[in-house]
This record gives sequence, structure tokens and C-alpha cells, in this order.
Amino acid sequence: MEKNLDQLIIILREELGLLLSISFSIFLFVLFFQPFPLDKFDFNNTLLFVAGLGTIVFLIMVLVRITFPWFFQNNHHSNYELVFPTYLKGFFILALCSVAFAFYLAYVGSVSITFYIMAKVVLICLAPPVVLGLYDSIRELKQQNESLIIEKKIIQKQVEKYEEDYLNKSIEFISENISENFSLLIAEVAFIKSADNYVEIVYKEGDNFKKKLIRNTLKNIEQQIKQYSNFIRCHRICIVNMHYIEKLNRSYSSHWLTIKGFNEQIPVSRQYLLKLKEAL
Repeated sequence: MEKNLDQLIIILREELGLLLSISFSIFLFVLFFQPFPLDKFDFNNTLLFVAGLGTIVFLIMVLVRITFPWFFQNNHHSNYELVFPTYLKGFFILALCSVAFAFYLAYVGSVSITFYIMAKVVLICLAPPVVLGLYDSIRELKQQNESLIIEKKIIQKQVEKYEEDYLNKSIEFISENISENFSLLIAEVAFIKSADNYVEIVYKEGDNFKKKLIRNTLKNIEQQIKQYSNFIRCHRICIVNMHYIEKLNRSYSSHWLTIKGFNEQIPVSRQYLLKLKEAL
């Protein structure tokens, strides 16, 4: 029982500021705009009377938003939010406030309840459920956003681990005469360039870029590495590792790539431009 009361106090503290703000706003609105005839009261009594309207709103909101959910969840197995969704709680607040306002105006304020007065009562009592509905929607969106951020971080970590594992795989470059095979990690290969009857493999070893010539065609090498998705053809004479691409540059109708830490520009032809943009 003590644990349940502590839970009620915690919920009340979380909601107290919002509920007091709404009640005080109703108090100020009625006091300054005087939608109801309050000529029978002097200033001090008017303040007390209008404070009573604000108190009614506050108590009903506490009853519907805090007391009922707390009681329901501690005495039933069903979820209160499923049984009484936000729009239904808003309707309860509107209905109870309207009825309470009407009785209070009639029996305490001696105000004749006409259709016009009742319409104003309903409009004023509509404000709390609308504000609370907006507040709940914003809070839910924030919670969803926080959940998505956490989920994104988890996915990013998984992707980073996958990329790390993937980049640590070895590629064996096979020469045309199968006499000078050459193995490198995916993470080490920057780009592969055609050089007459050879292909030039530019790779990174430590902080330096090195080159290795293998007798083969770029087409054959492309077939050897096609299973590795981060290699992409950017020109008829060049295949590049997207891991090393720093920027796609443009000058008038020509395009080229800059490689991280490497001074040489890598040409990009129109034939492969669109595919390269999509990959980047």
C-alpha cells in the first residue's frame, strides 16, 4: 500500500506543474474577460469566486488524469490507457468541468444558466482537455524520438562492427598467368587503375600509399572483386574503394574524386556518374 501511495505522489509531482498552469490560466481568463456576469460580487469576493472555478478544473484534472489511473492500475489487471485512451479522458474532463461549472455558477454565483452561458462554459472547459491532449502528443513524440535515437545508436554500432569485420576480409588479386598473386585486406585497397597490359593496385600500408602492378585486365579484376560491394567502377580505367572517397568534385562538365590522404585525382565518367552518386 505504501509503495502504491509513493507511486501516486511521484505521478502527482510530475503532473502538478502542468495542471496548476492550466487551472491558473482558466482563473486569469475568467477574471480578466469575465465571460459570466459577476456584478453581485465585490473585487475580493470575485477573486475567491473565480479561484473556485480554477480549483474545480484542477481537482477534476487530478481526478481523471492521476487518481483514476492510479486506482485502476492498482485494482485491475487491464491497462488504463487501453481502456480509457486520451480522447476519452479528455471527454470526461470536458463533461465533468462543464457540469461542475454550471452548478457552481448557478448555486454559488447565482448566475442564470442560459444556452449562451452554457456555450461559454463548454468552450472554457474545452481548453484543459485540448492542452492536455497536445501535451500528451508532444510527450509521446519525444519518447518515440528518444527510442529512435537509442535504436539508431544500436544500429550504428552494429553497422560499424559489420564494416570493421567486412573491411578486415582479404582479397586475393590473381594475375593473368597465375604466377604473381597478391593478397590485401579490403580496408587497405584504395583504388585499382588500368595500366596498359597491367593493373595498378594502389593500397595503403600504415600511413603511406603504395602501388603494385599485376599483369591482368581491369575487367578480369572487376570480376574477381564484384562480391565486395564497396568497390565501384567510376571510369573505364578505374575502380575505387568507397571507403577512401573523400569528395566527388565537379568543374563544368567534368567530374573527379579525391581520395583521403592521396594527391592524385580519380577521373569519373558520365557513364558511371549516376551509379556513383547513388552509392555515395
